[in-house]
Amino acid sequence: MKFTDSPVIDLQVLNNHLSLHQDNGSMHVGTSVWPCSLVLVKFAERWNPQTCASPENPYADLLNFTHKRGVELGAGCGGAAMGLYLLGLNDIVVTDIAPVMPALKHNLKRNKPVLQKSLKTAQLYWASEAQMKALGPPFDFVIAADVVYIEETVRPLVETMEKMVADDGVVLLGYQLRSPEAHSLFWELCGEVFDVQKIPHDDLHPDYAYEETDVYVFRKKKMKSNDEDS
Repeated sequence: MKFTDSPVIDLQVLNNHLSLHQDNGSMHVGTSVWPCSLVLVKFAERWNPQTCASPENPYADLLNFTHKRGVELGAGCGGAAMGLYLLGLNDIVVTDIAPVMPALKHNLKRNKPVLQKSLKTAQLYWASEAQMKALGPPFDFVIAADVVYIEETVRPLVETMEKMVADDGVVLLGYQLRSPEAHSLFWELCGEVFDVQKIPHDDLHPDYAYEETDVYVFRKKKMKSNDEDS
């Protein structure tokens, strides 16, 4: 996979400069940088306790990454994982399928001087029991950005989110409608297992608040006890 002629996407996180190399000539969508990852990172930067010390910060607890574990699903070029790492999510595993791993590893290596370490990577095909188990779930944060575009992958994706996130953890999702069929199925399945919170557009970073791109927070639905049912 060649990157020499690929455009570069710049992402400023705190006082750090990430440089994301994408391969638009690739047959794999994961080798391009999609807006959702940037929107998600800049939302987290806006309200992260490191940058927003106000007692009125509505997302201070949500975005407190101290001593938390995370995993990114379908990381592509790795922008979301690297951005959140710089915001304090220092224990994060970055995953994708085999054809995308060269692009992902290329970008992690490219940004190692900024990150000051090599982030952990792993191959993960959604709903693969062996691969999920090898990652050591559950995680406090499951990160996903622009991963809903093929109907056939929706059910494995939702199953993976559910199995990977801790009972008291959250899924941070950057979302843009790509396929009506995948969109419909995704929200139907998510509604069965997650409580869904949509972040108001006014709360996104003002420079990264694209009309067609949203950020969501998923939390596992609480199971009713027998006492509650009776």
